[in-house]
Amino acid sequence: MYSDDKAPLPIASLLPKSFNMKQETISIQLSLVWSKVPLIIRAILSGFLVSSVGITLWSIFLMRFAAPWSILPMIIVLFVYWKFFSGKLGSKKSTALKQSNFRAIHLERHVWKWGLVGAIFFVIIIQSSFVITFRIFEFPSVKFTADYKMLDTMPLWVAWAILIMSSIVAGICEETGFRGYMQVPLENKYGLVIAIVVSSLIFTAIHLTKTWAVPILPHIFFASVLLGILAYKSGSLIPGIIGHSILDIFDYSIWWSNITGGFHKQTIFKTGTDLHFIVWSLIFILALFVFFRSMERLKKEEPSKAKSVNVMELN
Repeated sequence: MYSDDKAPLPIASLLPKSFNMKQETISIQLSLVWSKVPLIIRAILSGFLVSSVGITLWSIFLMRFAAPWSILPMIIVLFVYWKFFSGKLGSKKSTALKQSNFRAIHLERHVWKWGLVGAIFFVIIIQSSFVITFRIFEFPSVKFTADYKMLDTMPLWVAWAILIMSSIVAGICEETGFRGYMQVPLENKYGLVIAIVVSSLIFTAIHLTKTWAVPILPHIFFASVLLGILAYKSGSLIPGIIGHSILDIFDYSIWWSNITGGFHKQTIFKTGTDLHFIVWSLIFILALFVFFRSMERLKKEEPSKAKSVNVMELN
């Protein structure tokens, strides 16, 4: 079929021309149909699917492999996931739009500095908001720990390993899907406010499948808004991925399981407005102040026209 001094012919060249033309026609037709879908719908669907693929695979691995062995294949999946959705793997035609949606990977020093400050104080804001909320309202411990009872049955080191990997998976996949592939196209088309509101509403809605979600829906929405601001101001998903992952480590270990003993403080209606409540309220206010100050210090670089091409409009 080919001589020794020539490279092998690509498989496509061995197929009938009519077959290749048919495949191209189908691809073009699908692209045309997709392009007619309103951009807001395309952005929501794309962001949701990008987020879901990694989280779904992690759920499958947890069911198929005994803990902690499920972690090993997931490390490989996350490596490929990062490479593919950041534009370093896959079709060359989609590289530019993937890079645009994934935002910047190589960050300047001041972006690292203030992005990490924002990420850390984002975690403090959300955790302190939980403490304040459950000093005002009774903490529903049974409902909050219902989804992750499996962690309480594992050896402690295994539970921590699964917990940390779950947090990293959520951080990478949800930030890529919601603050990347969903929010970026919406930013380009409708502006920052609408982009963050829409992506945050969808982010909140997808958490309704969790038994712990209903009592803290405002917190979920607020967390998503802060992550959207962080992604926009830093021009990168990386600070948000770090903050999101750290946040979930605290959530899994303190609120959603009994690994660290849980939360047992009574409401202020039983104890009065004590020092614990006052201190955490001050921490919340201070953390908010520092977060938004760090956002002011981040200089958002406007992407070039080539890099700001809308991912949805290119598909």
